[in-house]
Amino acid sequence: MKVFKFGGASVKDAESVINVTKILTEYTNDAIIVVVSAMGKTTNLLEDLIDAYFKNEETESFIFEFESYHTGIISSLQLTKTDKFNVVFENLRTKIESPQSNNYHFEYDQIIGFGETLSTLILSEYLNKLSNQSIWIDVKTVIKTNSKWREAKVNWAATEVNYQEKIKPLFSRYKIIVTQGFIAGTENNLTTSLGREGSDFTAAIFAYIGHAESVTIWKDVPGMLNADPRIFNGTVLLKQISFREAIELAYFGASVIHPKTIQPLKNKEIPLYIKSFLKPQDKGTIIQSSMAYDSEVASYIFKPNQVLLSLMPKDFSFVVEDNLKDIFSILADLNIRVNLMQNSAVSFSFLMDNKYDLEELLSHLDQDYLVKYNKNVELLTIRHYHEDTIERLTQGKTIILEQKTRQMVRLVLK
Repeated sequence: MKVFKFGGASVKDAESVINVTKILTEYTNDAIIVVVSAMGKTTNLLEDLIDAYFKNEETESFIFEFESYHTGIISSLQLTKTDKFNVVFENLRTKIESPQSNNYHFEYDQIIGFGETLSTLILSEYLNKLSNQSIWIDVKTVIKTNSKWREAKVNWAATEVNYQEKIKPLFSRYKIIVTQGFIAGTENNLTTSLGREGSDFTAAIFAYIGHAESVTIWKDVPGMLNADPRIFNGTVLLKQISFREAIELAYFGASVIHPKTIQPLKNKEIPLYIKSFLKPQDKGTIIQSSMAYDSEVASYIFKPNQVLLSLMPKDFSFVVEDNLKDIFSILADLNIRVNLMQNSAVSFSFLMDNKYDLEELLSHLDQDYLVKYNKNVELLTIRHYHEDTIERLTQGKTIILEQKTRQMVRLVLK
């Protein structure tokens, strides 16, 4: 069994859906679990809908756009607008018209998965129009998690039991199982999400519990590059890297792979391929155990729109373990991910994305700490760096914080 993951760009319109089915027909001898994201920019649209819903603002325009976009693809594929599709539209409208809780993150998870549900139904229906070898599965009945909304933790034992009972028997009849990425379910069948871009992680979960031969993530790039081609010129394809290198790159912000994806695959030595759905015949990148090729090419990871905060205890005491425990407790409660941290005897500094509510964070920190911060800074991470590379990439910038090891340098720039 193999696991394929297709992101939103690969199913953004009818032509893209047809292309995905062509790729799948090249693997007729394999049993495949196909994990699919929401189509195009649907997740962004649903996030705007969620914000409007939670603020009791107008929502009809978002619902109309959601329905008309998908209906257009259904029509272009010459599929019948069956009850399967209509139920999704009706359930979304019912949810938006129902009373809301006071928990934004809960409401987010109950709405955000409608995109994945509809994209997988469309792909499954189109596959079945061509043959009867595929089946649609609701991922919420298989992958079970706790109730940490938007960052749910997988219940691996329950998920493996569900796989053995609900998925594995299907391969005796079907070659292709189509299911949703990014979302999962609690034991009470409430929807949870695995973190933004979590469809990669979904693919890894299925591979781990199903002892897959391999995982392939199909992207609109030729594979894993050493830098974001939208930011850096002359990017290089990383043809082969290790699980360890991939974990490092993903953790520090490489956008091709979700940070949680690698570890389950590493634990069972399941190779991960990054390939282009635009040129499926190309080899792309393979991620596996050998570290022989890791240092051949320097990799650059750039994160703009950062906020650097520096904290000092108001009593001017040293920063000790109790201080760090309190700070990290606040960050955890606010679901803030730290991108870099550094401490001295009397201060603790950390970097976070600008997307978090700075005022809310300051209201918690101001009680015990003097807080200074710099907004609109940038984080540059270079793996396998050279000094001339640092000079070239920081030209015209001011380095306001630097961390350096033998393999990596991390720079906060203004």
